Amino acid sequence: MISFRQTLIFLLLCINNNNTKLKGKIDRIILGIDPGTTIMGYGLIHVNGNKMRLITMGILHLSKLNSHADKLKRIFERTLNLIDEHKVDEMALEAPFFGKNVQSMLKLGRAQGVAMAAGLYRNIPICEYAPKKIKMSITGQGTASKEQVAAMLKSLLNIAQMPKHLDASDGLAAAVCHYFQNGKISGDKSYTSWSSFIKDNPDRKV
Repeated sequence: MISFRQTLIFLLLCINNNNTKLKGKIDRIILGIDPGTTIMGYGLIHVNGNKMRLITMGILHLSKLNSHADKLKRIFERTLNLIDEHKVDEMALEAPFFGKNVQSMLKLGRAQGVAMAAGLYRNIPICEYAPKKIKMSITGQGTASKEQVAAMLKSLLNIAQMPKHLDASDGLAAAVCHYFQNGKISGDKSYTSWSSFIKDNPDRKV
């Protein structure tokens, strides 16, 4: 029987190996994602020169799906839908933090992986940022709370009402953090194609 990992790797191997890179593009759409297996948060911003504006942000509820594989499928589909609907140019993801629960970390890593796969499937450059780096970029403090990050985003983007779930603002924070890096593909980790992903993750090669 084909394992889930083999299925995911097969999907990634089907990606066209196109090393398309950004060349000073000043008008772009950035999708930020906060991966999760219960709730996935996302936020999209439009950047034009040195100005940015909020397009939308929200969450994807996954708790009603019983199968972990179904959750991963839904994450992939929703991420791909966001990319196509908003014509996304770049993606930024919050990297999973390392906890003590190995099973939880494994599931979270898979959730991040399928979101990345959706971006790679559309040949979109992807950057990965550590939670502390995102917080530092938004608030100036790497130990800031989720509420502090949300409050700063509300001010930066003139948002009238922040969403109930902070997962949405976490996804938005990843996009804004990427913008603050001057749009360079220079996150903690970055990928512009499957070949660059596998080069940095040789253990995932079948």
